[in-house]
Amino acid sequence: MTKRHSQKYKIDRRMGENIWGRPKSPINARPYGPGQHGQRRKGKLSDFGMQLMAKQKLKGYYGNITEKQFSRIYAEAQRRRGNTAELLIGLLESRLDAVVYRAKFVPTVFAARQFVNHGHVKVNGRKVNIPSYVCKPGDVIEVRDRSRSMALVLEALQSPERDVPDYIDLDPKAMKATYARIPEFAEVPYPVKMEPNLVVEFYSS
Repeated sequence: MTKRHSQKYKIDRRMGENIWGRPKSPINARPYGPGQHGQRRKGKLSDFGMQLMAKQKLKGYYGNITEKQFSRIYAEAQRRRGNTAELLIGLLESRLDAVVYRAKFVPTVFAARQFVNHGHVKVNGRKVNIPSYVCKPGDVIEVRDRSRSMALVLEALQSPERDVPDYIDLDPKAMKATYARIPEFAEVPYPVKMEPNLVVEFYSS
């Protein structure tokens, strides 16, 4: 299991954006980078700098994905036939922890990873505790019976902070979600602008 050693919301401040769209993000109050040099005026980014920023933002959005894991996902997207940027987003959104987050079973992507790791989720009736498990269209993801009374789950499902996207069919009472289809990039409800085309350029350069 990977562990984020730095505070997760430092990513927001480093990027200068509230990448998860959460009300308590520190970027809402301190719109500058972390650390003693955070308030220095930033110079114009080079093309490489913009590509790197796009990659770091997309990778950071999905929580504790390591550089090695992310580059492996990119390599798989590149291997498949089609638009690499679209395929990359589709693979990221097909991760079990991402589906659990999109279904609003938990409040954050970080909580989704832990929730899956701790064995609270079933896929097609079987317990799966691997956050990187790749869901396929038609897979049914549900909260295990013994976990359905957890305050974390109940509060997340009732939260108005996020909407469930169209490619997830949710039955909130049964705490079941069907991964209906692999989404296109335009369907994914990112709170900020993501640029997977720049990520492709980063790995291609």
